[in-house]
Amino acid sequence: MAENTKTAEVSEEVKPRSVRVVLMALMIAMLLAMLDNMIIGTAMPTIVGELGGLEHLSWVVTAYTLATAASTPIWGKLGDMYGRKGSFLTSIVIFLIGSALSGMAQNMGQLIGFRAIQGLGAGGLMVGVMAIIGDLIPPRERGKYQGMMAGVMALAMIGGPLVGGTITDHMGWRWSFYINLPLGAVALAMVTAVLHLPKKKAQGKIDYLGAALLTIAITSTVLVTTWGGTEYAWGSAEIIGLIVAGIVSIAAFLFAETRAAEPVMPLHIFRSRNFTLMSVIGFLVGFAMFGGVLYLPLFQQSVQGASATNSGLLLLPMLLSMMVVSLIAGRITTSSGKYKMFPILGGALMVVGMYLLATMDTDTTRLVSGVYMAILGAGLGFLMQITMLVAQNSVDMKDMGVASSSATLFRTLGGSFGVALMGSLFTSRVTDTMSERLGPQAARAAGSAQLDAASLAKLPEAVRDAYQHAVAAGTHSAFLLGAFIAVLGFAAAWFVKEVPLRGAGPQAAGAADGKAAPAPAESFSH
Repeated sequence: MAENTKTAEVSEEVKPRSVRVVLMALMIAMLLAMLDNMIIGTAMPTIVGELGGLEHLSWVVTAYTLATAASTPIWGKLGDMYGRKGSFLTSIVIFLIGSALSGMAQNMGQLIGFRAIQGLGAGGLMVGVMAIIGDLIPPRERGKYQGMMAGVMALAMIGGPLVGGTITDHMGWRWSFYINLPLGAVALAMVTAVLHLPKKKAQGKIDYLGAALLTIAITSTVLVTTWGGTEYAWGSAEIIGLIVAGIVSIAAFLFAETRAAEPVMPLHIFRSRNFTLMSVIGFLVGFAMFGGVLYLPLFQQSVQGASATNSGLLLLPMLLSMMVVSLIAGRITTSSGKYKMFPILGGALMVVGMYLLATMDTDTTRLVSGVYMAILGAGLGFLMQITMLVAQNSVDMKDMGVASSSATLFRTLGGSFGVALMGSLFTSRVTDTMSERLGPQAARAAGSAQLDAASLAKLPEAVRDAYQHAVAAGTHSAFLLGAFIAVLGFAAAWFVKEVPLRGAGPQAAGAADGKAAPAPAESFSH
């Protein structure tokens, strides 16, 4: 209660003077974390051309993803124990050091190592943004800023490939990393000067055993979803070993957390029905969103003949719809305090959008596919920020960091599973369709790589037609799986309990006197 009161006083003190400046700095940090992989993806062919090491190419992305996912819950706990501002500034510094070193890399081994350092910092950027917003802005008021966060996400997805291509062509690939330095320096200066949060002194020791076990579990999970069906067969010793390691480390982690004085992920937060449901829904949203982002441009390039150069623009209908709906949902939440309808609406639209995308074939026009994408984007807009808002509202203020990091982690893991399972289905269906139309040997020759519009135009008409039908069949299977997963999210949304949001409205009238409404006390037992 004292923690809540202290945070309420800080919020009331900061908001009139500097909350917009702080938010601007936080959005820059959020942009850094999201933009990086989008920019680097465009620059990778040039990087490989100069540094060599094509066989290690996937590790440039995997090292970053692994470090980000594994460090996410640890950053959240450090913020809760030692103070949000210090841990956030540290994560920015580590990210910038990793960026500078990556830009100076002389071989692929160095680049992979430096990308891991960069990912370590990135893990704290997203968590820090969400947790600081949770500290500064009461949940009831937070809806006003949802559109801003959705806008940053859209900007990263649309602008990343464009910026990456432009920088690589005119300044060299090293500036794909160096571009982070001035942006990060601005965020660093603004946060240092303007953000004022109460200092904390940890009451217990860092849960090193829990952190290590959780890191092993996350690493095993991400590697299984990254390597399964691509680097190694699903039934290979490597994948089976990783699955066993993941299961054992998760079991050991759960046991260790019941004994730790300051657990890195306190299990009591999952006693809240809403928090658990938001974690599940967040996982499913990540599954659908990352799968859609990966396979929609592929369909548009291979089947509809769109240019790969402006691949970010291909997602514009989905991203604009997501941003507008997120803004509307946030405004309604702020004015009414009601939010249960949004996960239900979002889940329903996600099911419809995924199913419609699964119906696309070689005759589907860009206009029709754009409408389908907009429907999916609307569903994601209702869900993306609401899941974080409800998760944060479901825990005490002292657990704001671990709540934010856990919600972020589940969404990240959902994305990993989505890309892996959709990818496995897609590849299998493409291979089968090509074999049916061309025969096994011709299928292997023509389908061994993903072809862009220019490469497709050079193929014989029969081969081109077979490949386009194969990609359409593959995306059908991938999005059909996405629709099934979305049904689970829609079902889970009906069990959300509408607990009043802290910080505004009648339930928080005392905030004007410097007193905060207590954290909601809903749980599975109620």
